[in-house]
Amino acid sequence: MFTQRYMHDYGAASTDLAEVAIATREHAVTNPAAFFYQRPLTMEDHQTARWIAEPLRLYDCCQETDGACAAIVTSVERAKDLKQKPAIIRGAAQAAGADQESMTSFYRPSISYLPEMDLVAKQVYAQSGLGPKDLDAAVIYDAFTSIVLWQIESFGLCGRGEAKDFIKGGTLRRNGRLPTNTHGGQLSEAYIHGMNGVNEGVRLIRGTSVNQPKKNDHVLVTAGVGVPTSAMILGKE
Repeated sequence: MFTQRYMHDYGAASTDLAEVAIATREHAVTNPAAFFYQRPLTMEDHQTARWIAEPLRLYDCCQETDGACAAIVTSVERAKDLKQKPAIIRGAAQAAGADQESMTSFYRPSISYLPEMDLVAKQVYAQSGLGPKDLDAAVIYDAFTSIVLWQIESFGLCGRGEAKDFIKGGTLRRNGRLPTNTHGGQLSEAYIHGMNGVNEGVRLIRGTSVNQPKKNDHVLVTAGVGVPTSAMILGKE
Protein backbone atom coordinates (compact mmCIF):
# COMPACT_ATOMS: atom_id res chain seq x y z
CA MET A 1 0.00 0.00 0.00
CA PHE A 2 2.80 2.42 0.86
CA THR A 3 4.59 1.80 -2.43
CA GLN A 4 1.40 2.13 -4.47
CA ARG A 5 0.59 5.45 -2.82
CA TYR A 6 4.14 6.76 -3.25
CA MET A 7 4.06 5.91 -6.95
CA HIS A 8 0.66 7.61 -7.30
CA ASP A 9 1.77 10.77 -5.48
CA TYR A 10 5.14 11.25 -7.17
CA GLY A 11 4.98 9.47 -10.51
CA ALA A 12 7.55 6.79 -9.71
CA ALA A 13 7.41 3.74 -11.97
CA SER A 14 8.32 0.08 -11.75
CA THR A 15 11.42 0.84 -13.83
CA ASP A 16 12.58 3.21 -11.07
CA LEU A 17 12.31 0.36 -8.56
CA ALA A 18 14.22 -1.77 -11.06
CA GLU A 19 17.13 0.70 -11.01
CA VAL A 20 17.54 0.02 -7.29
CA ALA A 21 17.41 -3.76 -7.82
CA ILE A 22 19.85 -3.70 -10.74
CA ALA A 23 22.38 -1.44 -9.00
CA THR A 24 22.31 -3.64 -5.91
CA ARG A 25 22.68 -6.81 -7.99
CA GLU A 26 25.63 -5.30 -9.84
CA HIS A 27 27.45 -5.20 -6.50
CA ALA A 28 26.44 -8.74 -5.58
CA VAL A 29 27.78 -10.09 -8.87
CA THR A 30 31.35 -9.35 -7.73
CA ASN A 31 30.85 -10.41 -4.09
CA PRO A 32 31.73 -14.09 -3.54
CA ALA A 33 29.72 -14.08 -0.30
CA ALA A 34 26.51 -13.01 -2.06
CA PHE A 35 23.72 -15.41 -2.98
CA PHE A 36 23.54 -13.80 -6.43
CA TYR A 37 27.31 -13.85 -7.02
CA GLN A 38 27.98 -13.89 -10.81
CA ARG A 39 24.24 -13.75 -11.54
CA PRO A 40 23.47 -10.33 -13.08
CA LEU A 41 20.00 -8.82 -13.34
CA THR A 42 18.71 -6.96 -16.40
CA MET A 43 15.82 -4.55 -16.79
CA GLU A 44 14.01 -7.21 -18.79
CA ASP A 45 14.57 -9.76 -16.01
CA HIS A 46 13.04 -7.36 -13.52
CA GLN A 47 10.10 -6.25 -15.63
CA THR A 48 9.06 -9.76 -16.69
CA ALA A 49 9.36 -11.30 -13.20
CA ARG A 50 6.12 -12.35 -11.52
CA TRP A 51 4.16 -10.07 -9.23
CA ILE A 52 4.52 -10.73 -5.52
CA ALA A 53 2.11 -8.01 -4.43
CA GLU A 54 1.52 -5.34 -7.06
CA PRO A 55 3.39 -3.02 -7.62
CA LEU A 56 6.25 -5.18 -6.27
CA ARG A 57 7.73 -7.84 -8.53
CA LEU A 58 9.94 -10.75 -7.49
CA TYR A 59 13.21 -8.81 -7.64
CA ASP A 60 11.76 -5.91 -5.64
CA CYS A 61 11.66 -8.20 -2.60
CA CYS A 62 14.49 -9.38 -0.36
CA GLN A 63 15.52 -12.97 0.11
CA GLU A 64 14.90 -15.33 3.00
CA THR A 65 18.32 -16.21 4.39
CA ASP A 66 19.71 -18.31 7.22
CA GLY A 67 22.90 -16.79 8.56
CA ALA A 68 24.56 -14.72 11.24
CA CYS A 69 26.85 -11.71 11.62
CA ALA A 70 28.98 -10.39 14.44
CA ALA A 71 30.49 -7.00 15.24
CA ILE A 72 32.63 -5.74 18.12
CA VAL A 73 31.58 -2.44 19.66
CA THR A 74 34.05 -0.80 22.03
CA SER A 75 35.50 2.58 22.96
CA VAL A 76 37.60 4.58 20.55
CA GLU A 77 40.55 4.30 22.95
CA ARG A 78 40.32 0.51 23.11
CA ALA A 79 39.88 0.27 19.35
CA LYS A 80 43.27 1.91 18.80
CA ASP A 81 44.99 -1.19 20.18
CA LEU A 82 43.08 -3.70 18.07
CA LYS A 83 44.38 -5.40 14.95
CA GLN A 84 41.65 -4.16 12.61
CA LYS A 85 41.17 -0.54 11.61
CA PRO A 86 38.11 0.82 13.47
CA ALA A 87 34.98 2.45 12.07
CA ILE A 88 33.96 5.23 14.44
CA ILE A 89 30.25 5.77 15.19
CA ARG A 90 29.81 9.49 14.52
CA GLY A 91 26.10 9.45 15.29
CA ALA A 92 23.39 6.89 16.04
CA ALA A 93 19.68 7.30 16.69
CA GLN A 94 16.43 5.40 16.99
CA ALA A 95 12.95 6.86 16.64
CA ALA A 96 9.27 6.15 16.25
CA GLY A 97 6.88 8.37 14.35
CA ALA A 98 3.39 9.66 15.12
CA ASP A 99 0.66 7.00 14.73
CA GLN A 100 3.42 4.38 14.51
CA GLU A 101 2.27 0.79 14.21
CA SER A 102 4.20 -2.30 13.18
CA MET A 103 3.97 -2.49 9.38
CA THR A 104 0.45 -1.01 9.38
CA SER A 105 0.73 2.74 9.93
CA PHE A 106 -2.13 3.26 7.48
CA TYR A 107 -3.94 6.00 9.41
CA ARG A 108 -1.40 8.76 9.01
CA PRO A 109 -2.23 11.83 6.89
CA SER A 110 0.31 10.51 4.36
CA ILE A 111 1.77 7.04 3.81
CA SER A 112 4.22 8.07 1.09
CA TYR A 113 7.12 9.03 3.35
CA LEU A 114 8.77 7.94 6.62
CA PRO A 115 8.38 10.46 9.48
CA GLU A 116 10.31 8.18 11.85
CA MET A 117 13.29 8.06 9.46
CA ASP A 118 13.05 11.82 9.00
CA LEU A 119 13.51 12.15 12.77
CA VAL A 120 16.41 9.67 12.85
CA ALA A 121 18.13 11.61 10.06
CA LYS A 122 17.75 14.88 11.95
CA GLN A 123 19.23 13.31 15.09
CA VAL A 124 22.25 11.61 13.50
CA TYR A 125 23.13 14.73 11.55
CA ALA A 126 22.92 16.80 14.73
CA GLN A 127 25.08 14.33 16.68
CA SER A 128 27.73 13.98 14.01
CA GLY A 129 27.80 17.58 12.79
CA LEU A 130 27.48 16.20 9.27
CA GLY A 131 24.91 16.59 6.50
CA PRO A 132 23.79 14.92 3.27
CA LYS A 133 26.74 16.31 1.28
CA ASP A 134 29.19 14.59 3.65
CA LEU A 135 27.93 11.07 2.91
CA ASP A 136 30.29 9.18 0.60
CA ALA A 137 28.46 5.84 0.55
CA ALA A 138 25.44 4.20 2.12
CA VAL A 139 24.08 0.88 3.28
CA ILE A 140 20.33 1.42 3.07
CA TYR A 141 17.95 -1.17 4.46
CA ASP A 142 16.47 -2.78 1.36
CA ALA A 143 13.85 -5.34 2.32
CA PHE A 144 12.06 -3.89 -0.74
CA THR A 145 13.33 -1.63 -3.52
CA SER A 146 10.84 1.15 -2.82
CA ILE A 147 11.98 1.74 0.75
CA VAL A 148 15.43 2.70 -0.53
CA LEU A 149 13.83 5.65 -2.33
CA TRP A 150 11.99 6.86 0.78
CA GLN A 151 15.14 6.71 2.92
CA ILE A 152 17.17 8.66 0.37
CA GLU A 153 14.56 11.40 0.72
CA SER A 154 14.47 11.20 4.53
CA PHE A 155 18.22 11.83 4.68
CA GLY A 156 17.93 14.92 2.53
CA LEU A 157 19.86 13.62 -0.45
CA CYS A 158 17.01 14.96 -2.57
CA GLY A 159 13.54 16.41 -2.04
CA ARG A 160 10.42 14.40 -1.27
CA GLY A 161 9.31 12.49 -4.33
CA GLU A 162 12.59 13.19 -6.15
CA ALA A 163 14.47 9.95 -5.40
CA LYS A 164 13.44 8.42 -8.71
CA ASP A 165 15.39 11.20 -10.44
CA PHE A 166 18.28 11.17 -7.94
CA ILE A 167 19.08 7.50 -8.63
CA LYS A 168 19.16 7.83 -12.42
CA GLY A 169 22.46 7.58 -14.25
CA GLY A 170 24.14 5.12 -11.90
CA THR A 171 23.98 7.19 -8.69
CA LEU A 172 23.84 4.08 -6.48
CA ARG A 173 26.62 2.20 -8.27
CA ARG A 174 30.24 1.99 -7.22
CA ASN A 175 31.38 5.02 -9.22
CA GLY A 176 28.18 6.99 -8.64
CA ARG A 177 27.41 9.91 -6.32
CA LEU A 178 26.30 7.56 -3.51
CA PRO A 179 27.52 3.96 -3.83
CA THR A 180 24.80 2.04 -2.03
CA ASN A 181 24.62 -1.53 -0.71
CA THR A 182 28.02 -2.34 -2.13
CA HIS A 183 27.81 -5.89 -0.74
CA GLY A 184 24.61 -6.61 -2.67
CA GLY A 185 22.24 -5.64 0.09
CA GLN A 186 19.42 -7.75 1.42
CA LEU A 187 18.04 -7.95 -2.09
CA SER A 188 21.09 -9.70 -3.51
CA GLU A 189 23.65 -10.65 -0.84
CA ALA A 190 21.54 -12.01 2.01
CA TYR A 191 18.68 -10.98 4.26
CA ILE A 192 20.09 -11.10 7.79
CA HIS A 193 17.91 -8.26 9.08
CA GLY A 194 20.47 -5.65 8.09
CA MET A 195 23.34 -6.92 10.24
CA ASN A 196 25.28 -7.85 7.12
CA GLY A 197 24.81 -4.22 6.13
CA VAL A 198 26.36 -3.03 9.39
CA ASN A 199 29.41 -5.14 8.62
CA GLU A 200 29.56 -3.76 5.08
CA GLY A 201 29.49 -0.24 6.48
CA VAL A 202 32.55 -1.10 8.56
CA ARG A 203 34.30 -2.60 5.52
CA LEU A 204 33.59 0.55 3.52
CA ILE A 205 35.27 2.71 6.18
CA ARG A 206 38.21 0.32 6.36
CA GLY A 207 38.56 0.29 2.58
CA THR A 208 38.06 -3.48 2.31
CA SER A 209 34.71 -3.78 0.50
CA VAL A 210 34.78 -5.88 -2.67
CA ASN A 211 33.19 -2.86 -4.34
CA GLN A 212 35.20 -0.16 -2.60
CA PRO A 213 34.41 3.41 -3.72
CA LYS A 214 37.20 5.96 -4.01
CA LYS A 215 35.88 8.19 -1.20
CA ASN A 216 34.92 6.63 2.11
CA ASP A 217 35.18 9.20 4.89
CA HIS A 218 31.56 8.85 6.03
CA VAL A 219 29.09 6.01 5.47
CA LEU A 220 25.39 5.97 6.32
CA VAL A 221 23.86 2.71 7.61
CA THR A 222 20.10 2.46 8.11
CA ALA A 223 17.73 -0.06 9.70
CA GLY A 224 14.28 -1.48 8.93
CA VAL A 225 11.28 0.66 8.01
CA GLY A 226 7.61 0.16 8.72
CA VAL A 227 8.57 -0.10 12.39
CA PRO A 228 10.40 2.22 14.82
CA THR A 229 13.70 2.59 13.03
CA SER A 230 17.32 3.60 13.47
CA ALA A 231 20.47 4.60 11.64
CA MET A 232 24.08 5.58 12.17
CA ILE A 233 26.89 7.35 10.41
CA LEU A 234 30.29 5.68 10.50
CA GLY A 235 33.55 7.55 9.98
CA LYS A 236 37.29 7.11 9.98
CA GLU A 237 39.40 7.38 13.12
